[in-house]
Amino acid sequence: MKPRFLPTLGAMALASAFALPAHAQTEIQWWHSMTGGLNDWVIDISNEFNASQKEYKVVPTYKGSYDESMTASIAAFRAGNAPHILQVYEVGTATMMAAKGAIVPVGKVLADAGYKFDPKAYIPAVVGYYTAPNGQMLSFPFNSSTTVLNYNKDLFKKAGLDPNTPPRTWPELVLAAAKLKASGVSCPFTTSWQGWTQLESFSTWHNTLFATQNNGFGGTSARLAFNSPLHVRHIENLANMAKQGLFHYRGRGNKGDAPFYSGECAMATASSSTYASIKKNAKFDFGIAPLPYYPDVQGAPQNTIIGGASLWVMSGKKPAEYKGVAAFFNHLTNAEIQAKSHQRTGYLPITLASFALTEKSGFYKENPGTDTAVNQMIRKTTDKSRGVRLGNFNQIRAIMDEELELVWSGKKTAKEALDEAVRRGNEQLERFERANKG
Repeated sequence: MKPRFLPTLGAMALASAFALPAHAQTEIQWWHSMTGGLNDWVIDISNEFNASQKEYKVVPTYKGSYDESMTASIAAFRAGNAPHILQVYEVGTATMMAAKGAIVPVGKVLADAGYKFDPKAYIPAVVGYYTAPNGQMLSFPFNSSTTVLNYNKDLFKKAGLDPNTPPRTWPELVLAAAKLKASGVSCPFTTSWQGWTQLESFSTWHNTLFATQNNGFGGTSARLAFNSPLHVRHIENLANMAKQGLFHYRGRGNKGDAPFYSGECAMATASSSTYASIKKNAKFDFGIAPLPYYPDVQGAPQNTIIGGASLWVMSGKKPAEYKGVAAFFNHLTNAEIQAKSHQRTGYLPITLASFALTEKSGFYKENPGTDTAVNQMIRKTTDKSRGVRLGNFNQIRAIMDEELELVWSGKKTAKEALDEAVRRGNEQLERFERANKG
């Protein structure tokens, strides 16, 4: 039987031109929590990957804060429409590990696509945090940061302090803060992410346990230990600084960053990722220094703790889509791309090759202090300093914030607040352990 309608060759060619466009790209959805200049960075690296090949298209979407994006991803996973890639902050690592069936280990995604994962190529403290006991990488370290001390060189000069010699120890920082105040500085010292900088990183920097079971790496039976005499002493010292007007608490999260950018606060413990914003916003000469430490503590300084976030691969996707995810991650490990991102943002270069490339380029010499974060992280870690991996960690951080705020306001002593934070935090750990038995 002949067809009723036989189009002309010209009509067929025209129809095929519209019906068969260039080979359709496989879209890779990426949910993230980057804002401002860091959002621009995410868009740029996605566009660079998309332009480098024709098979895949990474589509980055801002989904709110880290807490908000995690909540949204859980709802999306239950509804069957989770993204391929989800950016999760480091405190969500244990929760993601426990989400059985929800994620696919990055190591497996890379291996299935034919890419090799060599843990020796990565900065030890970075890759170690996101690697399972069997050596498989669970998530891809993307925007890894650590804690540093930013300081205003112009205000240091005005106070008679050497702008090229930042305080190395906490006693030195107190003396510097007193001189800054005497010179008319209203806010000598502040901090962002107080729990991360003053308890978590403080612990690893002093090679002291934050929690038992090697800070949670040994299992879900870990319990908090940040009410030791050393921790109490440190928080007491900060409380005394607050009473003397030397330390000003400006709020939770990164609320301490803006007063430093504006030139109001002379010193601030913060994330190394503040570099890009300081360079963009500060109207003064600034320096980046390692975290201060107590010189009488044996083993200090050791190494600081990882911050920032990693990229997790969600389950339930097609094989072709996972190949696209693997190709994107492989693209991100390129030494030149890593070096460029590190120099642009202040986040750590995740591979040793990108660190070496940045060093060779002269970037660290031209921008003194920008290698501080890496130097704090490339040291050999110990069981006490590898990092902190605890369940319900975001709730524990909220508890630390609440209790520390009571110290700064004079409503609790350092010991009372830390003891209570440990008690309340352990309730969260017990709940997590019960929910993840076996």
